[in-house]
Amino acid sequence: MDTMTSLFEPCQVGSISLASRIVMAPLTRNRAPGALANARMATYYRQRANPATGAGLIVTEATAISHQGQGYADVPGIWSAEQVAAWKQVTDAVHAEGGKIVVQLWHVGRVSHTSLQPAGAAPVAPSALTAQTKTVLLVDGQAKFVPTSEPRALEAAELPGIVQDYRRAAANAIAAGFDGVEVHAANGYLIDQFLRSSSNHRTDAYGGSIENRARFLQEVIQAIVAEIGGARTGIRLSPVTPANGVNDDQPQTLFEHVVRVLAPMHLAFLHLIEGSTGAARDHQQGDKPFDYAALRSAYTQAGGRGAWMLNNGYDLALADQSLASGADLIAFGRPFIANPDLGARLRQGGPFNTPDRATFYGGGDAGYTDYPFLPTA
Repeated sequence: MDTMTSLFEPCQVGSISLASRIVMAPLTRNRAPGALANARMATYYRQRANPATGAGLIVTEATAISHQGQGYADVPGIWSAEQVAAWKQVTDAVHAEGGKIVVQLWHVGRVSHTSLQPAGAAPVAPSALTAQTKTVLLVDGQAKFVPTSEPRALEAAELPGIVQDYRRAAANAIAAGFDGVEVHAANGYLIDQFLRSSSNHRTDAYGGSIENRARFLQEVIQAIVAEIGGARTGIRLSPVTPANGVNDDQPQTLFEHVVRVLAPMHLAFLHLIEGSTGAARDHQQGDKPFDYAALRSAYTQAGGRGAWMLNNGYDLALADQSLASGADLIAFGRPFIANPDLGARLRQGGPFNTPDRATFYGGGDAGYTDYPFLPTA
């Protein structure tokens, strides 16, 4: 893609034409009782969908590919016909505003609780190692953070079924009217758990070497691309974030291998979290800083041509700097919570609403659909 220096210029991302390079990053909000999208969610996404004032592209909150893939209370799913129908009200609302939207496909792996799993079963993981993190349950309508449950290790024979869950979810996404999908392979969830040396202690074909640890990711993306095409498929990666208790002893080598595996699939975009999610951009694992330029070079040299999306702590000045250095898209997360018209506010330099953290997870309209817009002329 041609390098552009303005956040507000259009671009082509796979088969998706965007009016700007502003992306609304996925944000879990726990407002989908019964794992179903709803009218309140449709309003929330519609408010941010106008490409002249909001996002050029919306990536939905993380959405479970199966009941087993759920790890937080009241998050949406996309494995059933009922869920597909429920999501249509969201995609219709976004498209009515002229927006574009992809759904983030999610399996949390070990980052779950038995109360959220089918029949109260243990969560699943590459290895039976409990995540040193917490998840969100809703108690009397209030978010409660609780330790994750001890997982069981997946049998190799179970993995093809989970790959097919991803494929089915991608097909369902297109049926629900989404413009594409983003595969969540970041932040210590199932795919990332397979990738990392700290969470994958397997001794079979899915563990040990970097090539083996990347095998599950490769099979998932191949299945999705075979179903809906690479031009409608993106992926989110977080090379050095310690989110949900994951780390790796060779992140540079690992993720350069990952992008080389992805390159021939001609994905629409790669979504890179720089540093630690929601925290330090310069976070590193190992003895030296992660080299994102080398990662990009490894991808392009292997034939990768998907848009390069960057995320973590961006403002307009940093966005312009990264675009001038060759990035294609910039994703904004928390600023979109309190600023449905973030694009317009970035264009004019503010002012910016301050988000109410107490309303991030669960609840109703307060702190969700009631943030003010800029006055219109």
